[in-house]
Amino acid sequence: MKSAAVFATLFASAAAFAPAQQAAVSSTALNADFSKEVGAQAPLGLWDPCGITNMMDQDKFDHYRWVELKHGRVAMLGVVGYLTTYAGVRFPGAEDIPAGFAALDAVPGMVWAQMIATWAIMEGANRDQKETPGVNESWSGSTFPGDFRNGFIDFGWDKQSDEWKMKKRAIEINNGRAAQMGLLGLMVHDKLGNIETILPYGN
Repeated sequence: MKSAAVFATLFASAAAFAPAQQAAVSSTALNADFSKEVGAQAPLGLWDPCGITNMMDQDKFDHYRWVELKHGRVAMLGVVGYLTTYAGVRFPGAEDIPAGFAALDAVPGMVWAQMIATWAIMEGANRDQKETPGVNESWSGSTFPGDFRNGFIDFGWDKQSDEWKMKKRAIEINNGRAAQMGLLGLMVHDKLGNIETILPYGN
């Protein structure tokens, strides 16, 4: 059932990266240098063969970066879900639910309703809550796309060096990119009917 959410997310990502409508772009946007942004790293650097970033300002780039980061986070959860369910792990009461796409028809309607409600709550919670009443008053807002600490969860992030932070952010983006490709591969093999040949454990 996790695959359904990720499948929908992958389709949504196509819309997020579709060419924007033609509009006047300032010279500042045209001169923006994104080659030093997190995610632009060896061996490809800023890999933009279609030249999309040439017509993009910093705000639009940050939005695209957040879209990529978000889809990467969802894909990482999706890969873990695929591997976990194909290994036979189930929540109590869901022992008869198959893994992969076969779960779509087997999941009860009430469970679908619970999942959709959970996704809606997560969508509302996983964002910068600077303007939300009750958030820690010391919270001055996100420092980068995907920063959802909101003054409560830090784990020592602010005590680390800028170099360390950039490294960790780059690792997350790279893992997300790999997960998106890996999840797509799992979904393709699932539909082809030969996923058990590439996974260590069958369901």
